[in-house]
Amino acid sequence: MSVITAADTGALTWNGMAELVLQGGVLSREDAIRILEAPDEELLAILDAAYRVRREYFGQTVQLYYLKNAKSGLCPEDCNYCSQSKISDAPIERYAMLSAERLMDGARKAAESNARTYCIVASGRGPTNREVDHVAGVVRQIKEQYGLHICCCLGLLEPEQALKLKAAGVDRVNHNLNTSERFHPEICTTHTFRDRLQTLSICRDAGLELCAGMIVGMGEVNGDVADVALKLAELNVESIPINFLHAIDGTPLQSKHELNPRYCLKVLSMFRLTNPKAELRIAGGREVNLRSMQSLGLYPANSMFVSDYLTTPGQKAEEDFRMIADLGFQITAGDYDSAKLLELWKIPHAKACGSEAAGQCGCG
Repeated sequence: MSVITAADTGALTWNGMAELVLQGGVLSREDAIRILEAPDEELLAILDAAYRVRREYFGQTVQLYYLKNAKSGLCPEDCNYCSQSKISDAPIERYAMLSAERLMDGARKAAESNARTYCIVASGRGPTNREVDHVAGVVRQIKEQYGLHICCCLGLLEPEQALKLKAAGVDRVNHNLNTSERFHPEICTTHTFRDRLQTLSICRDAGLELCAGMIVGMGEVNGDVADVALKLAELNVESIPINFLHAIDGTPLQSKHELNPRYCLKVLSMFRLTNPKAELRIAGGREVNLRSMQSLGLYPANSMFVSDYLTTPGQKAEEDFRMIADLGFQITAGDYDSAKLLELWKIPHAKACGSEAAGQCGCG
């Protein structure tokens, strides 16, 4: 059966795009850019189209991810956005690979946050074999004790390293494209866009699921954003994290503040319509860039991080649970819906704070 494309149907309405995608068609690059360039008064119609596709494949569910920065700073790469790069003066913690005990503690917190996936992230160009062995050993313990879905982000990988991670029980490897091939040299010169594609290929060959996304707001143009979305569709990645630049003092991009919530929602909608079956995650920078419109991001997206990011704090877990419950959506982890999770979270939190009544500690 031939694949329907937007070019076969002429100019599409937003709902026409949704209908095309639901019938197995694919959007053209031109239509992907049209979404990003659409006037703000059409935003709700765009969100409605994206939600039609999200609902078809993911219903009302939301998956939560918990991230652990297993190795911070000490990186020889020159990624302009990153507080951990060699060219950053950001005042962050710098430490070598965390012990098994500390990584296991992160897994415990992930389980307590009702996250489905625990993300182990390490700075650097790529891991040493010793670091891979260490992570593999910890992953075996996590699988046995908590049964969490595991995603590792360790940089550029060699084939034998990817195979070792797979054998240990790692489900998925994160390796973001970050930006388009055209714009990549403006953001990083110590490795290439092709280096990133090679690592994704190595991980796919090892039988690992792929998690790859981008950072929006670094100075790229709409064509770059569309190109990343279409490349990820070509790679058939299972999970797409969309980061919105949180400009950090001490990095070359510290003065970049180009985004507004409406554009961010168009980006999420475009990624949903170009990657209809992929898990789409609102990742770093959502609190800073989506602000009061965060909840609308879950109409195209079906996943989000809970708690903190690599070197920046995130929204409190209680606020995430309440936001999901207010939408009428359900968290897929465990046997609880988001309203029940909110109540369960209050009890141990209140005890830890010394509050006499659950939910009355006042600190969130």
